[in-house]
Amino acid sequence: MVCRRCPLLHQKVQMNLSQLLCFIYILGLTSAKTYPPPCVMGDESIMRKKAHGTSETPVQEKLKWGVDRKIADRICNFNRHYAENWGYWRESSTFISDVSKRVKEGKDSMTFYDSNTGKPLFIAPKGRSFEDFVSESTSHGWPSFRDDEVVWENVRCLKDGETVSVDGTHLGHNLPDRKGSRYCINLVSIAGYPSNGVKDEV
Repeated sequence: MVCRRCPLLHQKVQMNLSQLLCFIYILGLTSAKTYPPPCVMGDESIMRKKAHGTSETPVQEKLKWGVDRKIADRICNFNRHYAENWGYWRESSTFISDVSKRVKEGKDSMTFYDSNTGKPLFIAPKGRSFEDFVSESTSHGWPSFRDDEVVWENVRCLKDGETVSVDGTHLGHNLPDRKGSRYCINLVSIAGYPSNGVKDEV
């Protein structure tokens, strides 16, 4: 199986620096053990085998933005290293049209929920515009979040950079750059609807 986060192995795309860093991190060649605050570190026990892969439950029956439920369940619950295809979030979902609608409505952020549990994982953008958030995410190939945009109550970073929910959902990886930690996240992992009767903002 090829690493789907890195187009080097399966797409005829010119590799840029961010993709090269991604390739190195996913293969576990980084020696990083901890990441600076506010990043909250977790341990391997979070991803222990549970009732449904690394989680207690499968992904929600209905997910946002038209993402593929089968792909979401595989990436969230039966995977530690692979990812949705580079650019999936733009090309295979309605995410961009949703963001455009929000901008027109004057909304300045949105909450991303765990595709398994419905817990909030990211609130973005913060300290930047939707345009900046989409631009950075586009350049890297996956939704890219910064420290202030993470709901740390529900998210942990493992020593190899794997970014997960406290309930065992694989989200993506922390691929730091000159600005600090950058959480490169699968859209299918954060396409859930809120749990516990919380009113969704979409």
